[in-house]
Amino acid sequence: MVYIGRLSIRESFNLYKKHLQRGKASFYEAIGFDIVMGKREGVWIWSLDGRRFFDAHCNGGVYNLGHRNPLLIKTLIAALEELDIGNHHLISEHRAILAEKLARLFPGELNRVMYSVGGGEAVDFAIKLARGYTRKKKIIYARGGYHGTTGLAIVAGDDYYKKPFEPLAPGFIQVEHGVIDDFRKVVDEDTAAVLLETIPATLGMKTPPMEYYKEIREICDKYGCLLILDEIQTGLARTGKLWGFQHYDVVPDIVVIGKGLSGGLYPITATIYRDDLEEFIEKHPFTHISTFGGSELGTVVAERVVDIVSSKSFLEHVNIISGKIWSLLENLASDYDDIIEETRGKGLFIGIKTKSKGLGPLLSLSLIHNGILAVFANNDKSVVQFLPPLITREEHLEYLEDRINSALSMVRENRSMEKIILEMIP
Repeated sequence: MVYIGRLSIRESFNLYKKHLQRGKASFYEAIGFDIVMGKREGVWIWSLDGRRFFDAHCNGGVYNLGHRNPLLIKTLIAALEELDIGNHHLISEHRAILAEKLARLFPGELNRVMYSVGGGEAVDFAIKLARGYTRKKKIIYARGGYHGTTGLAIVAGDDYYKKPFEPLAPGFIQVEHGVIDDFRKVVDEDTAAVLLETIPATLGMKTPPMEYYKEIREICDKYGCLLILDEIQTGLARTGKLWGFQHYDVVPDIVVIGKGLSGGLYPITATIYRDDLEEFIEKHPFTHISTFGGSELGTVVAERVVDIVSSKSFLEHVNIISGKIWSLLENLASDYDDIIEETRGKGLFIGIKTKSKGLGPLLSLSLIHNGILAVFANNDKSVVQFLPPLITREEHLEYLEDRINSALSMVRENRSMEKIILEMIP
């Protein structure tokens, strides 16, 4: 059976509009974003019509190890000879083995694990755990952040994602990202947790100052509330360290990881939490369940992912290649200083900030027309998210430099289109 190419691009769009999301497909058609994913391998994806793209989107970090990584495929095929998803009611050796492996890679008392299927579900559990353990109500979160679209996670997002679904769960308070004084004003004795992305992706990789999390940690300790860090995108070596929070010399109470943990082959996320927080779960062991969370097939793939990304040689590679990509981007930013304001982020978690909100979408489309898949940040449309696979090699750099240069030239030539494109975005 051949699975790629059963439909044409046009047929795929038509069926998508008929049975899935008409608004999404129609918007893509309107802006000329007519990619339907076909063949995929390593750092590359192809559309059904044969066009090839370097994947600098990676589905937010799902494809850290590239598409269809041979080692992960071999692992999954071998697991299928013996396993299925398992039964979440029963004790599982495979869930236990991965949990032990994860616990060894986290600092302090972060040695407890709860599995989920998606990031929103994992964030929901983190919030439930914080409220259940502390018996407090308030959750403090930052403007421009994004934690998912499930029941509790959605409330810790901007109005674009949650306003249509009011009334929402109470007790959530939004503050400005990066403004410590805002946290000082609202965190109090009734605060269960502060929930933040270590570096907020949907806000365009707006990187906090070095002392930021130390101050947040001090505020949390003062009032006895928990610090939850969402590492769904920044975790698993994406920033050049295994966990993004390691850049800030701070230890959170709860960490949420996902996306890359799946290897792009089997969905799995995890909430890692402090040992003493288990006191609440121990008393209420059946209050949080997930039928497909931590499927045994997923845990086996995730084991292999963790082995790869936590190795010293792999982290060294990420830092070497990220240094070269940063140098490449900074040189281009200098040549196109009428378009690019700055590059920001850490490791291969990069935001290319343009001079205006319309230039971000225009640069995204121009990159796509030049064979690079990258998208703008929805909570700051002036920023293009640039997330190359962590397996990017030096041989890819010439391609990237040439195509990004061509895309920036295209933006310069078509700058009059920025307002039109911005107005088309729903």
